[in-house]
Amino acid sequence: MTAYALPIAVAVLLAALAALLLLARRRRAARLSGPEAAADAAEAALADFRATDAVLGADGRAALVVAADGRVAVVRAARARATVREVDWAALRSTPDGVVVEAPGRAWGLLSGRLALSGVDARHVRRLVRARARDA
Repeated sequence: MTAYALPIAVAVLLAALAALLLLARRRRAARLSGPEAAADAAEAALADFRATDAVLGADGRAALVVAADGRVAVVRAARARATVREVDWAALRSTPDGVVVEAPGRAWGLLSGRLALSGVDARHVRRLVRARARDA
């Protein structure tokens, strides 16, 4: 009986390790490939939305996209596709870590309705506002 205990324990350990690696791979955060992908997703999801500029968060999980008519959209990377939500400019708040977008309820499938765009600062938002003014 003890002769089989070690091989069985090794097999169980290897199976558990493989399951953990598979789970970690699945839980890896989805990323947007670039500002162009975020702009394309916003144009596809929102009616009459013609993107003029976009800024991608440092982690690639979310982006801000501005339209020619001044509307702003937030694009969040999801597993299979991007989630797009139009927000008001007043929903953007600057923090030391980046811009936070406040949305009512459980927006974007998050519990708090707050989405952080790390690495995006006031300079990026000003660039988006200038693009909006230039194209208006």
